[in-house]
Amino acid sequence: FEHTVFTTHQSWTDDLPLCQLCGVGSAPNCVYGPDGKGTQSHPNEDGHFRFSTECCFLYGVFNGYDGSRVASFVSQCLTAELLLGQLSTGHTDADVRRILSQAFDVVEKSYFETIDDALAEKANLQTQLPEGVCLSAQTQKIAERLKALEQEVSGGATAIVALILNNKLYIANVGTNRALLCKTTSDGQNQVIQIGRAHTIDNDDELSRLAQLGVDLVRLRQTGLISGQSSTRRIGDYKVKFNYTDIDVLSAATQKPIISEPEIHGGQSLEGVTGFLLLMSEGLIKALESAHGPEQVNQEIVAMVAAELAQQSSLEAAAQSVVERVKRLHHDAYVSGRQRAPHCGRHEDMTLLIRVVNYTLADGSLTPTQGGRIYPVSVPYSNHQSTSKTSVMLSLVMPAQGTLTNGSNTASTLEGDTPTAGQSPTATLQSTNTHTQSSSSSSGDGSLFRQRGSQAAQPRRGRGRVPPYVDFTQFYRLWGSDHSEGQGLSGDLGPQ
Repeated sequence: FEHTVFTTHQSWTDDLPLCQLCGVGSAPNCVYGPDGKGTQSHPNEDGHFRFSTECCFLYGVFNGYDGSRVASFVSQCLTAELLLGQLSTGHTDADVRRILSQAFDVVEKSYFETIDDALAEKANLQTQLPEGVCLSAQTQKIAERLKALEQEVSGGATAIVALILNNKLYIANVGTNRALLCKTTSDGQNQVIQIGRAHTIDNDDELSRLAQLGVDLVRLRQTGLISGQSSTRRIGDYKVKFNYTDIDVLSAATQKPIISEPEIHGGQSLEGVTGFLLLMSEGLIKALESAHGPEQVNQEIVAMVAAELAQQSSLEAAAQSVVERVKRLHHDAYVSGRQRAPHCGRHEDMTLLIRVVNYTLADGSLTPTQGGRIYPVSVPYSNHQSTSKTSVMLSLVMPAQGTLTNGSNTASTLEGDTPTAGQSPTATLQSTNTHTQSSSSSSGDGSLFRQRGSQAAQPRRGRGRVPPYVDFTQFYRLWGSDHSEGQGLSGDLGPQ
């Protein structure tokens, strides 16, 4: 089925030039077991595109659910509806918004046309099922076919699309993904702008729209999810589009309550702007919210991106590093057994698209304004909530070589602290017990990382060496006590 639907679209989109000012990072969904090990629960359902043409740049991130079919279809067909001559430099803002809105409408209608036959067969077979319990071979065959058809037609997607035309930025959003624009101001601060809001029941405008259609908002708030999803706008998902009267919380609606119409912002001029644009799938946002709370997610993501752009020579590497870091923070929050752990048992697929705007990448070497490098340190971790031991990753951040000033909008505030002067926005010890803002802070009750005063940065006279400011004494003592049984070790381990 997938091949028959998508083959006509693949050849020409493969020939479109990819934008070289953009990088994409991703990670599949994950469910953690009691031992902290993760397994993927379903195939990756996210999608994205990043194209450049003679007249414009087009980017998109798509979050699929109940299969990747809709996200794949939308990402390919939306490109055809926007990059086959529909857009030109002579278009006004109103023209562009109209073209974007029409493209989403056409794509959803086209998708439903591809499943029309399957839906018709499904409806016909349902009329053939006898009432009551019947275990005949014919009934079983019908039931199996119905199950296959349901898998073929189910699912939907949310989408966030960015268009740059005439050096103006347009954002079209359907659902729960997010767009952030980070601008570097003249005094070196980073200004973070979230463009638009998620289409959920937390959005007052969406509640007003649904109330006008007759939806009972009290019941909707109590239910929380609509057919398993939080989004009040989505593409595909035939159940909420065609059978919404059968869904209890939507049954009172006078017309289709869950829509695919995009909320469009722009055009916003990029003239003189230096910074970057981020498109994030819901899975990435929710993973970081689960680990740290929702209050500072935008600032944390921007701080991570700025730090990686300052160290990576590739946009692809920068985007992937940020996604991997969010994944690690989420995992560490789970195995810590602390306050956020119950929220971090799983995460969905994560996608991050970074598009730089007049932004110069570093060559990978440290400069006085780039802060510290992050070095992974693998140590044994004993979870106080269980007897099992799990190897986790701590980030040891070397001190910055100079002063780095962070704007109030981009400070990476873990646990509500604010970075101090001279500190990298990523200068955090990402332990499973605490999230501290200094590489010299203690981790839990172990004081694994301890700075020995101001002498830590002074070389010893005559030897030209810097004395260590990381004290591993307790680490070796704990390691020895954990491994002495059955091995005949005294526990007095350490460098010999």
